[in-house]
Amino acid sequence: MSSLSFIHFVWVIAIMSRRTGKTFEQVMEDLNRMISGLGKNKNNNTGGNNQPPPPNAFFQWVILGLFVAAYGALSSFYQVETTQKGVITRLGAFYDIADEGLHLKLPFGIDQVYKVEVTRIHEEQFGFRKDGRKLSAPQLNKESLMLTGDLKLAVVEWIVQYQVHDARKFLFNAVGVSTNIRDISISVMRRVVGDKLVSDVLTVDRVSIAEAARRLTQETLDRFDMGVTITNLNLQNVNPPESVRDAFNEVNVARQEKDQLINQAKGAYNKVIPEAGGKALSMVAEAEAYAVNIVNKAKGDAEKFKTVLTAYRTAPEITRRRLYLDTMEEVFSQADRFTIVDPDVKGLIPIYARESAPHVGAAAADVAARQAEETKVEK
Repeated sequence: MSSLSFIHFVWVIAIMSRRTGKTFEQVMEDLNRMISGLGKNKNNNTGGNNQPPPPNAFFQWVILGLFVAAYGALSSFYQVETTQKGVITRLGAFYDIADEGLHLKLPFGIDQVYKVEVTRIHEEQFGFRKDGRKLSAPQLNKESLMLTGDLKLAVVEWIVQYQVHDARKFLFNAVGVSTNIRDISISVMRRVVGDKLVSDVLTVDRVSIAEAARRLTQETLDRFDMGVTITNLNLQNVNPPESVRDAFNEVNVARQEKDQLINQAKGAYNKVIPEAGGKALSMVAEAEAYAVNIVNKAKGDAEKFKTVLTAYRTAPEITRRRLYLDTMEEVFSQADRFTIVDPDVKGLIPIYARESAPHVGAAAADVAARQAEETKVEK
């Protein structure tokens, strides 16, 4: 045999020894017994003893050659699926990356192909399992029981989803990638939760915590160069520990009632205060308008009085009579009917008086009194 065939033969024997758990010598003895049995059967079928039997060594090598050839042919092909990348190693060292499809490789274990799922989304659960399995107390505490920034405890459950973007790094740059991802994610989540108040972890900061944990986990994986990308990190249930959950729920209910009362008070405030402010502004505007009106009217009356005074100083008699006529016109314009009585008439019965115009008589009396005063002044 050639040196290459001899290497192939030794390689096949080594593989058989590894798979059967037997030593190299035991495998060779099994092959010899199998080939010797085949040779004896063939000799018995010849039906006579005239011809000498062929040597056993010749048939052993023929059978072994056929076995090696069949094994080499079968181990020279491999198929890579559309969701996979094939990582090829030659004699244990990295050789190449194979895409999807049917490929050839060196047989007898010289080339080894490791198929890695690169499009499938891998998922790790923390604090729970989707298949319904319950975690033991130590395992649950290890994964999800965390100390917050205000020295309180919270049970955090989350999911990490990742995808392989470099099959070579995924296989050769780390041992136990899934375990490494779990350890890194737990460490990062403890760090992020440790910077938050327990009330924020349980309520308003869930999204920011998940985003910060995803970013820090990815940065750590990049430093280790594992060829993995974190596609998603979602917080599931975030609760206080079981021993204090009832007390926490009561506090939470009280806090919600407080917030509800505060919102109601703010609603009433926002309804009353703007309305009162609007009314106040309206009253101020009306007062300012009234003040302007009164001032303008007073100024107008003052100017009118100055004009009358100037006219009176120029022509007192004419001005006085004009004032008298204007006043009488203003008074009598308010009466429905009026009666003029001679002041010298005595004992007149006021049968003409009416309830609808009592002010007319009073106005007439005032006019008469003013006229009498003016007559005295003139005299």
